[in-house]
Amino acid sequence: MTLRNTLKSAITAMLMLGAAGLSSQAARADAIDDITKAGTVNVGIFSDFPPFSSASADMSIKGYDIDVAQAIADSLKVKLNLVSVTGQNRIPYLTDKRVDFLMSVGYSKERAEVIDFAAAYAPYYIAVIGPAALSVKGKEDLADKSIAVNRGTLEDTSLTEAAPASADIRRFDNYNSVIQAFISGQTQLMVVGNDVGAQVLAKQDALQPEQKFQLLTSPSHIGLNKNEDRLKKAINDAVAKMLAEGKLDESSKAWLKTPLNPDNLKD
Repeated sequence: MTLRNTLKSAITAMLMLGAAGLSSQAARADAIDDITKAGTVNVGIFSDFPPFSSASADMSIKGYDIDVAQAIADSLKVKLNLVSVTGQNRIPYLTDKRVDFLMSVGYSKERAEVIDFAAAYAPYYIAVIGPAALSVKGKEDLADKSIAVNRGTLEDTSLTEAAPASADIRRFDNYNSVIQAFISGQTQLMVVGNDVGAQVLAKQDALQPEQKFQLLTSPSHIGLNKNEDRLKKAINDAVAKMLAEGKLDESSKAWLKTPLNPDNLKD
């Protein structure tokens, strides 16, 4: 009986040690391990956010964000899988691990409580845009004006904080709807990123749209889940390499139609 109990105890101990080893390996597994194992990195992007990301003539998604996402995928030696997200669902997509990281995320203290931020990689500011004939010089002039904005985005948050109570804020589910509401006359103004407005409204001669004023200046970051230090370092290294080799400047000239000013990557 003694020998049997001893063997039983030894086997139990070995099983426990094995389970502990597996548990330790699981604890060490992180996003980089998952990405490497899958051979694919899933990246959340706005699919209608020119010039950062939008459908090209061949229906593939291209833009500044795609250049950077591809460079990160290349640095990880995996395939890039683009996942279309919206302002409302992209944080849940990230925290549910349906995507590994998100492009074009503006920093905010509220978001930093939920997700982490890697390097800033693109200049971005939020502007109020309206027809030249409409006089709007500052926040107080938004009173009694109808304004289109993409629901659940940093633009929405910034506008809500700045606009007087009498402003008629009309929220839409994507940027195409915001722009269409403005150019069709459904709203007097729209609030979008500087490059969305510049790219899309350049041909609107009748409206003669112009930037009225900036609500917020904030470079675009890459958002990822908390406690993913290896992935964060890999992203930061890839962005730093693009900046050092002039690749970010090339993307800026190609998509944003202006050379990259590194100072615009500072929060």
